[in-house]
Amino acid sequence: MSKAEHFRALHQPGNPFILANAWDVGSALMLQGMGAKAIATSSAALAFTLGTRDMGHITRDQALAHAQDLIAVLDVPLSGDFENGFGEDPETCAETVRMAAEIGLAGICIEDTALPDEAPYDFDLAVERIRAAASAARALPGGFFFVARADGVLTGQYDMDEAIRRLQAFEAAGADGLYAPAPANPQDLKRICDAVNIPVNALAAGPSTKLPLSEYAAAGVARVSLGSALARATHRMIRDIGVDMLENGDFSALGKSISGDAVEDLMFK
Repeated sequence: MSKAEHFRALHQPGNPFILANAWDVGSALMLQGMGAKAIATSSAALAFTLGTRDMGHITRDQALAHAQDLIAVLDVPLSGDFENGFGEDPETCAETVRMAAEIGLAGICIEDTALPDEAPYDFDLAVERIRAAASAARALPGGFFFVARADGVLTGQYDMDEAIRRLQAFEAAGADGLYAPAPANPQDLKRICDAVNIPVNALAAGPSTKLPLSEYAAAGVARVSLGSALARATHRMIRDIGVDMLENGDFSALGKSISGDAVEDLMFK
């Protein structure tokens, strides 16, 4: 079974796996060493690493090169957070799918936001973009898993009714999985899962981090991704410890770190 086929098989509604988002080779290896069944990139986390902004400021070449670095060291499947597919035109989205598969990605997701703005693409164009990407994915050998994202609830651009309308249209257009980040509550998440017939991704970030995996399962979710949440937790530690050191001359928080051997044990497990 190829990595892509294995990745596809992981998507079981009601039995979600954790898709752990990494931001560099070391974090990817650590997550794999701790038992992650699959790893994903994160556009925001990569932007932090590159010292740039999220939401349309990373190029396709940068995203592909980053993914290649992770693929080279991982034994588990890698999925790509590829923002809006790196272009408005439907054929650009299809080309992004083909290029992702060529470097060995097991899948990618493409959203409906007209980056670098937060406004969504017009409904008809959003669907055509997903149809083109899905068609390219279906033409590939193996089990490449293409996820279509409706991001308007996350960005405050449309409501849950519109998100579901788009997700249902994306399903009809051929997507393998669906994703509407940041519904307001578990009831809305369940509403999404009930409204479609293919696997749904949920985001563990913000208020939803209070939900145990069992509640995602009860809603019918197939996978739970982290987005940039783990990277941001790491950056919070840098900020908090940095304030202690640079403003107060206090190094005590550094004593709570783990040993280099412990890090290497996870990376090279």
